[in-house]
This record gives sequence, structure tokens and C-alpha cells, in this order.
Amino acid sequence: MSVATARRVPPRCAAAAATAAAARAIAVAPALMLALALASCAVGPNYHRAPAPTDDRYTPETLPAQTVSTGVTGGEPQRFEFGRDLPGEWWTLFGSAQLDTLIRQAMASYPDIAAQQAALREARANLSAQVGAFYPQLQGTAQATREQSAALAPGFPSFIYNLFYGAVNVSYTFDVFGKERRTLEGLQAQAVQQDFQLEASYLTLAANVASAAIQIASTLDQIAATHSILSLEQQQLGVVQRRFQLGSQTRADILQQQANLANVRATLPPLQQQLSQAEHQLAVLTGRSPREAAPVQLHLSDLTLPQDLPVSLPSALVAQRPDVRAQAAVVRQDSAAVGVATANMLPQLTLTGAFGGESFKFADLLSPSSNIWNLAGGITAPLFEGGTLRARRRAAVDTYQQAIAQYRLVVLQAFQNVADTLTALDNDAQALAAQHDALQTAQASLDLTQKQYAVGAVDAVTLLAAQQTYQQDRIAYVRALASRYTDTVSLFQALGGGWWHREDPGTLPGLR
Repeated sequence: MSVATARRVPPRCAAAAATAAAARAIAVAPALMLALALASCAVGPNYHRAPAPTDDRYTPETLPAQTVSTGVTGGEPQRFEFGRDLPGEWWTLFGSAQLDTLIRQAMASYPDIAAQQAALREARANLSAQVGAFYPQLQGTAQATREQSAALAPGFPSFIYNLFYGAVNVSYTFDVFGKERRTLEGLQAQAVQQDFQLEASYLTLAANVASAAIQIASTLDQIAATHSILSLEQQQLGVVQRRFQLGSQTRADILQQQANLANVRATLPPLQQQLSQAEHQLAVLTGRSPREAAPVQLHLSDLTLPQDLPVSLPSALVAQRPDVRAQAAVVRQDSAAVGVATANMLPQLTLTGAFGGESFKFADLLSPSSNIWNLAGGITAPLFEGGTLRARRRAAVDTYQQAIAQYRLVVLQAFQNVADTLTALDNDAQALAAQHDALQTAQASLDLTQKQYAVGAVDAVTLLAAQQTYQQDRIAYVRALASRYTDTVSLFQALGGGWWHREDPGTLPGLR
């Protein structure tokens, strides 16, 4: 960096020679910079993606090719198609236009998606900013000064003069040990991490909307079943009251049936609360306040249970799960951070220069006789810093080791998620079949007990037991049916959601 000073104007030929020398130096500098950069090495560990697992299944035992079947809507067998790919818009497999609309509204309006998109743009901007470190830094300087010089001796006049200065300053730090390249690598990994966090947000949002919609459908069906049971209990109370008038029933029988009716009615408020909470959650997920929650009229019968379930192999799962890919990007960030910390302990080579003009008259500022230039090279190396840089490198290495261990944990948890949902789907099908049999048995038992009670063959206690069994089995059947849909959503989420088949401007294909 040159400093403006009043000086004697050199001859024109000397100025021309100086100008030519400066031009040659500045012209040669980029080539020298490139040669040194290519010849240099980047310190620190080189990132390598972890090898894909070789497992061919998720559970110790081999799962059946398909689940058991129950002859009701939602009881169809589900087939596990290992190695088949998952569609990007997996929720369309449920065959509900209303569910499709809710998920699209959520993706367009949920505030967290907008926040994640902004974070991704921020990461990209930081990445673009770091690229500038590989180019020479140019700065323009212009200055006009009016000064009065001190008198050379008593009796001599002082001088007042103008001094004009303009120059272009160039500086470049050679990335000899790869500090800037490791920094760029870390920012690339950060952008990739944020990209997959956005994908994870999309996946979680879609799964939450689908689960909330299924919860609403299940609760509405449970409420409908409860109202049906209430209607039966009310009819039974009428029978008891008529028989009391005829003298074949006692007042205690009426009170017993009224208590049973009240107990069934008491199950409605908790179900209504579940419905309200699910509607409020769905309103927030679609970007609205709970006050604006609109009733969702969706029943389990409106949904199609996906029968052909694509199940990615473990080797593909680690490349598909957004959380696994995001954690892999964290490992790469921390790997690059070790390189940056190592480079900070090594010398740095800097080249600076300036070319411009300096004149007492503004009109002569661009004259060859006013040209000035300088060229300097410098090296900076830490000599003693009390162990700070070495400790920071050790900390970076430890952080890197933490990220590797955390990556292994995320992969294991991903496998656990898939294993849990696969076994859950198999058990859900068996539970639905058993619950359907129990419901049919309870229905037949209740019908028979009611007929026996009508002719006085059984007492009120026997009828009450049959009624309670039917009530419990009816609600349990609806819940078992809903579990098949909910766990199917969980499987699609555990497999990564098929984001790789969805066109999304938030992706970074060049960096993944």
C-alpha cells in the first residue's frame, strides 16, 4: 500500500520505465498466484463418505412377504417390495384429494419452511462470498489534500499547495496450505446440510399433516361409533322403562341403564378434545391460526391403504434419509474445520501492490510523469501464541470425532425407525384381524344377550357386561384400523420420503 507524500517529480522517461515495470509485475502476478495455488496442498483430513452398509434387511428375522388380510376396507394385505424406490409425493398413495390439498397448503404456507428456505439462501450467499477469497482484492483510492508547509527557517515563507492522489491497490494472499479451500469446503458442506435440513422439514411437515388428518379421521369415526352406541343404549333404556311400567323390571334396573348411558356419554368430551387438538394442529401446519381452523370432514373410509409398499435397502437408505445426509455434511464441515485450524498454524504469503498517480495539479494526475507504483511481498507466521492455535486444532479434531460418532448414531437410528415401522405394519395387520374378530363376536354376543334380556332369560348385569364389551371393541377396532394408516405414513417418513424424485428449487444437485 503506497502512501501519498509530496515528492520531486521524476523525469518523464523514468516515469515511463516505472510504469512499464509496474504493469509487467501486475500482469505476471496472477500467473504466479495460480502456479503457487496449484502447487500448494490443503492440510487437514480429506473427507470421504462413509461406505454404504452391506445389510440386506432391517430385522433379525425375515419379514413375511405380505401382511395378513382382513375382509374390511383398510384390511387389505400390504406387500413389502424391498429394493423398490419411493415416489416423491408419497402421500398420493392414500388416494385422498383432500389430503393432497392439505399437504400442498402446508408446504406453501408453513412458516418453518420459509425460515429453512431463507437459511438455505443465506448458506448459498456465504458460499458465494467465500469464492472471492481466491481472487486478487482490488481497491480504488482517491484523495485531495490542501496543505501548508512549515517555513524552512525564520524569515522564509511557508508554502500552501494542493496534492492530488489516486491509485488502485491490489492484494492477494496465496492459499499455500489450503486454508481458503478448506473454508470453502466447509461452507459447501454447510449449504448441503441446510439443503437437507430443508428436505427434512418438507418430509416432517408432510408426515405431520398426514398423521393429523388420519387422527381427525380416526377421531370422527370413534365419535360416530360412540353416537351409535349411545343410540343403542338409549333404545335399551326405553325397553327397561317399559318393562318397569309393566312390573317386570325394578327401579334399580332403570338406574343401572341410565348410569351405563351416562358412562358412554362421558367418553364423548375426550374424543371432542382430541378432534379439536388435531384440527388446531392442522391449522397451524397449514399456516393458519387455530381460530381459523376449518372443520375437516375426513373418515378412514375416504383413504386408500397403500398395498404395495416400496422399501429401500439399507445401502440406499443412508443416501436417502435427509437427516443422515445432513449429518454427513456436518462431518464434512468439521473435517474442513480441522484443515482451517491446521493452516492457521502455518505461514501465510501475501502479495500487495499499487499503481496510480500523484500530482500537485489535478489536471496532471493522469500524466505519465505523475505515475507511482509499488509491489511488495510478505510472509506472516505465528511464532508464539501461548498454545492457542494448537489447542484450537485439538478442539477441531475432537469436534470432528464427535461428528463421526453422531453420524454413526443417526444411521443406526434410521435403521431402527425402518425396522420399527416394518414390524409395526405386520403387527397392525394382525391386530386389526384379531380386533375385527373380537368386534364381530361382541356384536353377536350383545344381540343374543339383548334378546335374552327381553324375555327375562338374563339379568341386567349380564346385559351391561355385553354392552361394555361391545363398546370397548368398537372403539378399539377403529383405533386398530387407524394404526395401519399412521404406521404406513411412518414407514414412508422413515425411508426418506422420496425427495430425490421431487423437483424442488431448494436443492443443490451440484454439491450433494
